[in-house]
Amino acid sequence: MLWDIFSGDIEPLSVLLWAVAALCAMTIHELSHALIAYRLGDPTAKQMGRLTLNPVRHIDLVGLLMIMVAGFGWAKPVPVDMRYFKNQKRGMALTAAAGPASNFILAFISYIIYFAIFFLTDSEAPSWIFELAGNFVTINIVLGIFNLFPIPPLDGSKILGMFLPDKAYYNLMRYERYGMLAVAAFIMIFRRFGNNPLDYLIDLVLSGFGEAAYFLTSWMG
Repeated sequence: MLWDIFSGDIEPLSVLLWAVAALCAMTIHELSHALIAYRLGDPTAKQMGRLTLNPVRHIDLVGLLMIMVAGFGWAKPVPVDMRYFKNQKRGMALTAAAGPASNFILAFISYIIYFAIFFLTDSEAPSWIFELAGNFVTINIVLGIFNLFPIPPLDGSKILGMFLPDKAYYNLMRYERYGMLAVAAFIMIFRRFGNNPLDYLIDLVLSGFGEAAYFLTSWMG
């Protein structure tokens, strides 16, 4: 997206609206991790100032830039000490699942808001409102799906870990430092040659959420 602003293909306002949606989605994602960990007995995130809606505490600038340029990215990982959990792997899985779950919930709510504005205004609301709502839908679904990949350090690896034997789980976590490079390479290769399964999955979820939100909003109206 950022490449296109210099060629005039995308307006600066569109970039700003995408950035706002990305900041909000990533902040809620990380806050959800922190909140669930705290509710399960781990005070680490709260002590580190991560139990907040302040995006400055959560955003990684490189990760934010990647989501602007490549369509996927990351925030600062929420510190979690699984020794505080009564059931360590279960507690870690629930903490990890909270992030993607929050994104899917936000995406569905954003879809409902989009259609509610459409119906209430007869589609005559300012175009930037629809664009912002659409960005909230897209970015949250992208983050939700992306983080469910079972590759360390993504949330999906912690969820998968709940079903693995202890030895296999800790062996999987050994490769956490290399996981993001593997995911980035995987996505870039598929985008270079087409037929990206991530794009197909995103389109599938977008369509399903959209149909459900449209039905619910029109039924309520």
